[in-house]
This record gives sequence, structure tokens and C-alpha cells, in this order.
Amino acid sequence: MSPATTGTFLLTVYTIFSKVHSDRNVYPSAGVLFVHVLEREYFKGEFPPYPKPGEISNDPITFNTNLMGYPDRPGWLRYIQRTPYSDGVLYGSPTAENVGKPTIIEITAYNRRTFETARHNLIINIMSAEDFPLPYQAEFFIKNMNVEEMLASEVLGDFLGAVKNVWQPERLNAINITSALDRGGRVPLPINDMKEGVYVMVGADVPFSSCLREVENPQNQLRCSQEMEPVITCDKKFRTQFYIDWCKISLVDKTKQVSTYQEVIRGEGILPDGGEYKPPSDSLKSRDYYTDFLITLAVPSAVALVLFLILAYIMCCRREGVEKRNMQTPEEQMKRPFIHVFLNLQ
Repeated sequence: MSPATTGTFLLTVYTIFSKVHSDRNVYPSAGVLFVHVLEREYFKGEFPPYPKPGEISNDPITFNTNLMGYPDRPGWLRYIQRTPYSDGVLYGSPTAENVGKPTIIEITAYNRRTFETARHNLIINIMSAEDFPLPYQAEFFIKNMNVEEMLASEVLGDFLGAVKNVWQPERLNAINITSALDRGGRVPLPINDMKEGVYVMVGADVPFSSCLREVENPQNQLRCSQEMEPVITCDKKFRTQFYIDWCKISLVDKTKQVSTYQEVIRGEGILPDGGEYKPPSDSLKSRDYYTDFLITLAVPSAVALVLFLILAYIMCCRREGVEKRNMQTPEEQMKRPFIHVFLNLQ
């Protein structure tokens, strides 16, 4: 093997080794939607036999994600992959409790054709947001989208652009995305390209526009109670791409929410004197269960005996009609059956 060939081989091996053990760092902000796509193309080159440049392979690949040292992901992080031939997506809204703490997610890719695996680490460094949380939050329900479709950057960008056109805020962020199935929705029938639906929560720094407030007027509330679509003037700005269920929109003004926090008044840390504790005595008097045992057996036995005597008296001593039968039946006829029996025995 020539030195050039050896150098190329070592470079290839080093590149593959670096891919398998490489870590990726991301820096999302607390309270802002985080989306990370697990691209199948990125992992295809790590399964032997390694494809050559320009070679196309379409092996089914699935992913397993978990927090390092734990069997599942953090509570705020979700994962979805429809088929082994589509990319996986990690998404969620980081919480402020994890700010400054690196969250290491282990990503294991499985090649379902060759049964080979490859593992990467995704290091999520959650940053603090200056205006977290945004004071005005609105949640929309989009009927004609699945969650993985809505997570695509271009689709989410189009939706935020439509919201910004209606709301006119200076700052607008996507806070969270939730599938309707996670809210108790039904799985759609596989007809007419029906979608599951998705909830999208966005936050802004200015009060809600008059268009978003239209759903709160009595006429629209009445139409929603009758399962009719409300009349929203700005619906046409969404209708070209997004079908919004305006009856399910949720508007939250955090500036008007009353804080339930109560200041804790610290005392001396000494509990009030409740007297001297007196434990029960070790020499407790044993209870006699003999009387209870006799009563438990004697009462049912006595009742059963009385019932038996009454039944015996009725059956043996109260045979009605015996005397009347003997008086009306001749004595010869009474004896005849015994004579026949005696003759048969002879």
C-alpha cells in the first residue's frame, strides 16, 4: 500500500470515527420553541458499507432519544418521526429551571436493513431570555396541519408572518407546539388527507389586536356555542395556508394575572410545646376472644336447630289427610298390596 493510499485510508477512518463520536451543541432560549431535526442523510454515511460520494441509499432509519443516564427525555422535550423514511424531530419549550445546565441528549440511529447503530450526543445549553415570558400569549388551533408539518421552518415562518401581520408586535416568538392528539383529540380517518390538528402558542410584547379580540364578542361566542364558525375579519390572512379554529383560540394576558405568591414569614423554627409524649405501655392486657367465638358459633347453630325441628315437625307430625284416607278406604283394599307383595316373594 502506497503512502498516499495509506494517508487517504487513515483520513477516511478518522473522518468516520469523528462522525460517530461527534457532539453537537445548540443554544435555545428558555420559553422559546426549540426545534432540532434529526436528518437521515446525516446518519446514512455512518452505517457500513459506507456509501461512496454520489451514491444514493434509502435505508429505513429510526431514532431513539433519551437524556444521558435516563431512559427517557426531559419533560419539556418531545420527539416525533412518522416513518423510518422520514426525518425525526426533537421539539419543545425549554423551562427556566434548566437555564445554565447543559442537557445531554443521546441520539441512537438504527438502520433497519443492516441492524447497524450510530450514536451522537446533542448538548442543549439553555440560555436565559431577557423578556421571558412575553406578557401577551395567544394559542391557535390549526386544523389542516400535523405537528411535523408545522415544525418545518418555512411553514412555521409563514404562520408567524401571518400572525405578525395581524398583531403588529415588535417582538413575536413561537413558544410551544402541541399535537391535538396530546390534548385528547381523535386520530383522523385516513380519507381526504385529513390532519390531526396542531396547537401553536405564540407570545408578543404588545396587547392583542382588535381582530384577535373579535372572538370574544357575544355574537361570536353564540356562534361557537352552536358549533358555527365565528365571523373574524382577519381570517382571510390565514385562510390561504392555515385553517384556524377561532372558537379554540386562547388569549392570555399575563400582566393581569394575580400572583398567588404569599410571602413566607419565618419564625424562630421552634414548634409550640404540646406536652410530654407518652407512648403506649409495653404490658398491654391481652384480649379474650373465647366469648366472641362462642357467640359467633352458638347463635347460628341455635337458629339452624330451631328451623330443623320446625321442619321435622311439619313433615312427620302434621301429615294432613292420613286419617281421612284410612276411614274411606276399605280394610281389604288396604291389605291387598301387602298380599300381592307377599305372594311375589313366595
